[in-house]
Amino acid sequence: MKVKKYIWPVVGIAAVAFSVWLLYHELRGLSLDELWDSLAAISGRDWLLAIAATLVAYGALAAYDHLALLHLGKRVGWLYITIASFTTYALSHNIGASVFSGSVVRYRAYTAKGLSGAEVGVLVAFCSFTFALGTVMLTGLVLVLEPGLTERFVDVLPVAASAATGLFLLALVALYVGGSALRLRPLKLGRVEMTYPRLPIVLRQLFIAPIELIGAAGIIYFALPEAGNPGFMIVLGIFLISFSAALLSHAPGGLGVLELVFITGLSEMDPVDVLAALLVFRLLYLIVPFIMALFVVLGFERWQFSRQEE
Repeated sequence: MKVKKYIWPVVGIAAVAFSVWLLYHELRGLSLDELWDSLAAISGRDWLLAIAATLVAYGALAAYDHLALLHLGKRVGWLYITIASFTTYALSHNIGASVFSGSVVRYRAYTAKGLSGAEVGVLVAFCSFTFALGTVMLTGLVLVLEPGLTERFVDVLPVAASAATGLFLLALVALYVGGSALRLRPLKLGRVEMTYPRLPIVLRQLFIAPIELIGAAGIIYFALPEAGNPGFMIVLGIFLISFSAALLSHAPGGLGVLELVFITGLSEMDPVDVLAALLVFRLLYLIVPFIMALFVVLGFERWQFSRQEE
């Protein structure tokens, strides 16, 4: 058990170290003045659009929790859900190992509202599946529309896909919807039983799940210059690959992994401009929410302590 405790932190640190080493070779000619010039070139309008995209992304994440609670038949106020979801994702995105770190925050938040540990476990699994559903569905759509996307990563990632791969991914989504519509029996994986959500909830998943990813990718898209920009669909596809790689690496905040994959995928653009856009993403999507979440956690724990004292 002691060995398992340290596996994911070691994996995350190794992923960061390897990615930073590769990034060093990609960006060794970069100067801070060039990076500052790229940041300064982002217009006020694009900053506002990037901020709006951030709000859209975190709003969709709150809807993940709301849908999970509907699935469980539990009623919790929207404001509480929004704050709990925001805090969960702001911390887990930065800490790494998001499923585990997010589970701790959600357990603390939702048991205070009467949910059992098992119910919180279902909520966490539902939210993780909603994210995966959105990733699969959007990846399928991007591959159908831009089948040559994975050719951008032949030197870095062992991925190869085509329009047929995209159609296969969309078929998996259709099977999930069909299972809910036909009210199929729950799937049993060992001791875990997965019940299909009701069709109205599934349809909301199909709408909400992609919005978070589109919003997050929009932050980077709006921060990129127009010169050499391949368009939103390509940026979205690169984001899906890079963000998934960052999550799988368990690196805190996907540090190094996100940058490496994105710079590789946007080889037609100046790496300095891409790095500047990713800094904007980290600021709006990771750093600012992380700081705010720390204050939320401190306030929540103080409130809980004061209740116990009464």
